[in-house]
Amino acid sequence: MRGRRRLGRPFGWLWAAYAVSAYGSGLGFGAFPLIAVLVLHAGPAEVSALSAVGPAVGALIAVPLAPWVEFRHKRPVMIGMDLARCAAMATIPVGYALGRLTWVQLLVVSVLVAAAKIAFNAASGAFLKALVRPDDLLVANARFESTNWSSIAVGPPLGGAAIGLFGPVVTVIADAFSYLLSALCLTAIGGREEAPRPRGEAPRAGEAARRTTGEAVPSAATGDAATRTTAEAVPRTTAEAVPQATGDAATRPPGESAPPPTRKGGPRRTAGLLDGWRHIMGHPVLRALYLNQLLVAGLIMATEPLLAVLLLRRLGFPPWQYGLAFAAPCLGGLVGSRLARRVVARHGRSAVFRTVGTLRAVWLIGLVFVRPGVTGLVTVMAVELAIIVDMSLYTPVLAAYRLEHTPKHLVARTLTAWSVGQQAAIALCTALGGLLADATGPRTALTVAGLLILATPLLLPRPDRTPPASSAEPDATARAGTAP
Repeated sequence: MRGRRRLGRPFGWLWAAYAVSAYGSGLGFGAFPLIAVLVLHAGPAEVSALSAVGPAVGALIAVPLAPWVEFRHKRPVMIGMDLARCAAMATIPVGYALGRLTWVQLLVVSVLVAAAKIAFNAASGAFLKALVRPDDLLVANARFESTNWSSIAVGPPLGGAAIGLFGPVVTVIADAFSYLLSALCLTAIGGREEAPRPRGEAPRAGEAARRTTGEAVPSAATGDAATRTTAEAVPRTTAEAVPQATGDAATRPPGESAPPPTRKGGPRRTAGLLDGWRHIMGHPVLRALYLNQLLVAGLIMATEPLLAVLLLRRLGFPPWQYGLAFAAPCLGGLVGSRLARRVVARHGRSAVFRTVGTLRAVWLIGLVFVRPGVTGLVTVMAVELAIIVDMSLYTPVLAAYRLEHTPKHLVARTLTAWSVGQQAAIALCTALGGLLADATGPRTALTVAGLLILATPLLLPRPDRTPPASSAEPDATARAGTAP
């Protein structure tokens, strides 16, 4: 039997940080709407606004954070975002204990947590790209994906039981504590990161000398990765590295050091707000994957409140069956994520994008045929299971491809642009779905979503436009002026 592929101690701590945060969020899943209903006696409009407006505004706030994240060490940014989320979430049990908790406070915390999450994810993606080898990105993302789905399968049922035993804010306390534990795990990684450099800036003379003499290069990776010689980790000589400099660096007199990157003001930082979207839209495959993901994620997530109304109010499902219908199929995420690497190795990444990307879209229409009783419950679980298996196989392949085809100096901004666009699509589709359901009924709105998503495979990249994994990375790395 083949053992699990080892990605090193630093990745182990990064994975642990992701896991404790994911399970904390799983325990706290749906806590804000529940507190709004049970504690603040909020109506449907207020609950819907809390679920849609908070994350949408948080996504807007995250846009100007992207260049700030890009030009800073990523691990301190992640730790800071974890601590910020911990502090924001901690205000809710404090307000509850003092009898001063309000709907506005829930909304503000929702906004802050959403913005910090996007900034954290952008920094962690850039950190992961520097931490593991390019051919390990799929394995790393598959492990994150399996952790995500297992936390969704286990967390909400345990959170519901904890709320029944200890009160409505106990899962919020657990979620806040999980962010603190995540920050501690990130601190345990240790080591030093390579200083972020804008595009085109050459490595400093001392760093280039270390690379050519075989001295270990300080980076986020420690342990085996940090002690690799230049021949193993950075197969460039100084003569090969110097010509990468462009602009002023190319004409700088010998012996003159490169100026440090500007950290305040300047047209580059202003223009940098949109650099992530420029990179996505300028790359034909990423553009196709991005537009497809916006619609698929928006339409699937828009069905969540519609299905809640249909199952709980129209068809009379008890709450425990409703929870079971969504928790049990999440175990399929473990299956899909573990299959990702094998499927790519056997059939290729292009086949995964086309075939699995299409399969994600064909199952949603099945929710229209849900009926009362056990048959309806089985129908919902079967549809959700099929969607989750496909998504958990597709998502790590997409995440690895996106990192491989994004230059290092654009990773944080690209991931931020991707998250902001997806969050905006989910908010828009959810709002439109709610309006349509109010006018026609939830089953009609589910039918429209199920039919619309059937057209999304048309946006997937054609097989002849999906390059192999290694085709873009060397060029992107050269443009970034950094070693792979």
